[in-house]
Amino acid sequence: MISILLPLLVSAIISLLSAYPAIRFAKKFNLIDDPKTNHHPKVIHQHPTPRGGGLAIFASILISSLVFIPLDPHLFAILLGASILVITGLIDDKYNLNPYYRLAIQFFAASIPIISGIGISFVTSPFGQGIIDLSNPQVSFQFLGETRSIWFISDLFALIWIVVIINFLNMGAKGVDGQLTGVVAIAAATIAALSLRFSADITEWPVIVLALITTGSFLGFLPWHLYPQKIMPSFSGSNLGGYMLGVLSILTTSKVGTLALVLGIPLIDTGYTILRRVASGKSPVWGDRGHLHHRLLDLGWSKSQVTYFYWAITAILGLIALNLNAESKLYTIIGISLALGGLILWLTHQQKKS
Repeated sequence: MISILLPLLVSAIISLLSAYPAIRFAKKFNLIDDPKTNHHPKVIHQHPTPRGGGLAIFASILISSLVFIPLDPHLFAILLGASILVITGLIDDKYNLNPYYRLAIQFFAASIPIISGIGISFVTSPFGQGIIDLSNPQVSFQFLGETRSIWFISDLFALIWIVVIINFLNMGAKGVDGQLTGVVAIAAATIAALSLRFSADITEWPVIVLALITTGSFLGFLPWHLYPQKIMPSFSGSNLGGYMLGVLSILTTSKVGTLALVLGIPLIDTGYTILRRVASGKSPVWGDRGHLHHRLLDLGWSKSQVTYFYWAITAILGLIALNLNAESKLYTIIGISLALGGLILWLTHQQKKS
């Protein structure tokens, strides 16, 4: 029990204490989001707010990981990829980088843990018993005196999966105070709970600890992010959250279906949003005010109510995901997609009426 609670507690404390220096850093380098000068339609806050909260969360993940997990090539690669994403996020907070530049950097950062050997070798078939082997075709070669392999389908699937989680989480779960932080913490806690089922395997413990560290790092930041937020996790925080969840879902015996279900609301909402933008002739990566959280706000919900709604649904889906097989998860995701699509259509109709 101590080995479980200590990484969670320490990471939460480090994140909590790191947020104040992050605020000072943001003010010193003018990483401030001022709604008077930033007239983007998705901006909903009313007062100048520091960006760059991902720096505090990353400091917690970095320090806690080095304390509680043996440093091996896999952990080094994960932390290196995370650092690239956080630095990119901080630069974006200052200069608002082109979304396509950010996407290219995300692919590069996500490739680092994959190159280190982290990948999806198989997925459980959602259409009955058995698994789908992703390990072939593959090619082996000598590099720095070691034999290395490229698993084409496995590596490509893992790369796309991590980048998709990063961007869909950024687009669908970052708009309201406390929303992103709570959603990531709940999702990471679900992964930790899932990993505990395999705790008899000693190789699973680093994954459990890393999931708990991720949970604690986002929980510790939460008091600073609750309405009214003192600092935003911003693009660095959403980058880091999506990246860690994507990597953890791969490490946890390739339970990508579990994460897809837990993050069902932001993933499906973002999917609908991308389809809507493309259908109207707009770029899928340029933000607007059409996400579910925007529609709920327009309906009259408070920011806190929207946040609690996302937390509650994520927690419920997390509990459900822990008790479903692959086939049931697929049907559940389909059901959520239909229900959410109906809700969005109804909210759109209500908005037009008003």
